[in-house]
Amino acid sequence: MKHRFSFLVGISIVIVVLIFLPTGFEGALQFKDAEKCKVLVEEVDNSSLIDTGLIRTGQQICKVRFLTGRFEGQTSFGWNMLGGSLSQDKLFRPGDKAQAVVHHDEGEIISINLIDYYRLDGELVLAIAFALFLICFARGVGLRSVLSFVITILVLWKILVPLFLKGYNSIFVGLVAVAIMTFVILLFVYGLDKRLLSSFFGSMSGIIFAMILSIICSKAFHIHGAVMANSEALLYSGFADLNLTQIFMASVFIGASGSVMDLSVDITSAVSEVVRNCPDISTKKAIKSGLAVARAAMGTMTTTLLLAYSGSCIAFLMTFMAQGTPVYNILNNNVVAAEIINTIAGSFGLAMTAPLTAFISGILLTNKDNFTKA
Repeated sequence: MKHRFSFLVGISIVIVVLIFLPTGFEGALQFKDAEKCKVLVEEVDNSSLIDTGLIRTGQQICKVRFLTGRFEGQTSFGWNMLGGSLSQDKLFRPGDKAQAVVHHDEGEIISINLIDYYRLDGELVLAIAFALFLICFARGVGLRSVLSFVITILVLWKILVPLFLKGYNSIFVGLVAVAIMTFVILLFVYGLDKRLLSSFFGSMSGIIFAMILSIICSKAFHIHGAVMANSEALLYSGFADLNLTQIFMASVFIGASGSVMDLSVDITSAVSEVVRNCPDISTKKAIKSGLAVARAAMGTMTTTLLLAYSGSCIAFLMTFMAQGTPVYNILNNNVVAAEIINTIAGSFGLAMTAPLTAFISGILLTNKDNFTKA
């Protein structure tokens, strides 16, 4: 009990450190000299909007009441600019809550820009509900799951992304970050146990194989990292020296790491249960049991990756079909080829993880005296 308490205290300290760890980009915030606040839209004026088919441009004038910030309780008029983009534009109605940026001079409002709908309250409620469900359902395991979830987010946002932006080798940084996250998450699952080593080494073997395959395929298929969403905008934002292709390669094995870890935990836990119920089982039979579980799990895991990546580009595929694009052209498209690399490299990583985890767990979790038994 004392060790668990010390462990939770240590993890809590790590989380606090990560929260306050500077990324080095705090000074690059847009509107850093302006007031960010939550407002309630009370009235709207759409007379300046221009509709051209599906495209809507112009500006919407909204009377708003400040709900937070130094101007709380006051009312004023804000601007909502529409640029003709369905994915970026929004049209407010009375009663909507919006995120606003207020430019002011010594307490006098100069301008109010309505940036987007205010979603932070709903996101917070959703996150708390998710955490409570995990804790209530799985208790200690649920709490550790929540903590590992938080640490994963912080490592990605506070370490991985800043180092990518600073131009460090994305493949090396990505591999180290994935190794850290994998070890920490598995530590939450198993504690300091042989199962931790089994699952960790099994996971990393698959991740490294996916990394190697992503590098080879990206070069062989001539995939440029600009296929990633918003990557070109990043270059034009003052980061022209970034190696987008290298970042894309890293994103392939980072994206597959979750499924790889899941598979390694399934196999390790299965072998552990077999050994626990049959302490005298031989290493060979334990490995054989792990391989049986691996074969069954691989069938659904590879499909999971396919569905995940296909779901993210379903509109893209619909566009091809609506335009009557031949399958030959679709498969040769650079974006589709990039998703194929994502899927196949990740699936290969899973395929490597399964037998290696079964082999490692069979050796580590059985009694050494049973190694040579039939």
